[in-house]
Amino acid sequence: MADTRPRRPARPREEVFAAARSAIAEHGLAKLTMAGLGKQLQMSAGHLLYYFGSKDQLLLETLRWSEEQLGARRQEAMARATDSVWDRLAAYAELYLPSGPGDPRWILWVEVWGRSPASAEIRQGQLEIEAPWQADLVALIEEGTANGGFLPGSGSAYDRAVQIRALLDGFAVPIAIGLPGARREEALAQTAAVTATLLGGR
Repeated sequence: MADTRPRRPARPREEVFAAARSAIAEHGLAKLTMAGLGKQLQMSAGHLLYYFGSKDQLLLETLRWSEEQLGARRQEAMARATDSVWDRLAAYAELYLPSGPGDPRWILWVEVWGRSPASAEIRQGQLEIEAPWQADLVALIEEGTANGGFLPGSGSAYDRAVQIRALLDGFAVPIAIGLPGARREEALAQTAAVTATLLGGR
């Protein structure tokens, strides 16, 4: 006999990602279950597994979605021709760093980094998600060097971008996990001081 009960429509992927990001930020990936997330979304765990395959894949795709949202804001900031390269670099840093302890986007990053050593898939996905941040910063440094806003350095624009992002990552994790004394305002000030030394021209 055919099942005549109305079927509940699948949730949009954006709704799944938003719910997953909130749940991971609040409880961590270890405590997240597909059954629990499915219940929250009124979906079956099997349905979620069909789309994502595993919790690791759900984590990676949720981070990708989260970064794509922020990426639009970053590209807008980088394209503001009326702002100096220094102003755009400051905007880049402000977007990069967590908003404060428990920032959902950065908790996703912490979870991804924690799982990367055991998963080639996670490592590859992480590199792909990081790539636009690196590319935009390299392009900004190249522009600033070409127009005299930044001084030519001993390293390439790519190397200097790697150094700046490593600096930002180092400030970001303590802020995101709520380490006592780690404050966003101080991190931004320290970043401005280091980049002024690294890039010169100011």
